[in-house]
Amino acid sequence: MDQEHQLKQLADRQAIRELVDQYAFCADSRDVQGQMALFTEDTHFAVYMDSRAEQPAQVINSRGELFPVFDNLNTYHATMHFNGQNSVTIDGDQATGLAYCMAHHLTLEDGNQKWMIAAIRYLDNYHKTEGKWLFSKRKLMVDWIENR
Repeated sequence: MDQEHQLKQLADRQAIRELVDQYAFCADSRDVQGQMALFTEDTHFAVYMDSRAEQPAQVINSRGELFPVFDNLNTYHATMHFNGQNSVTIDGDQATGLAYCMAHHLTLEDGNQKWMIAAIRYLDNYHKTEGKWLFSKRKLMVDWIENR
């Protein structure tokens, strides 16, 4: 692999990691429109509340349908998404990836704090359009939830 190709791969990997992190930043700042803009128009987004389930709990098949999913975060007083390890395989303008996240959700009830912490794995497909990486498919896989 020549140096130019290696530099392009490195730049693409960095851009994809920034995309994954931007998703978390938008979620925590409640930037629903910004979060939606990270996806292709014909995106496929599936939520598995149990990663062992054969069928998703929810499926969205376009960017426009993502609004209620992301807007639902407004039901929490605060959230904090911590992204962890990830891996990416790039093939031209297409890529696949696996990203880990610990998602913390705070609610306040009668002056008491309640935490819901979800261990999430994202199985992603990315597409580079006009020089920008976007999610084309995202499977949100909840491995477990802890309530405090």
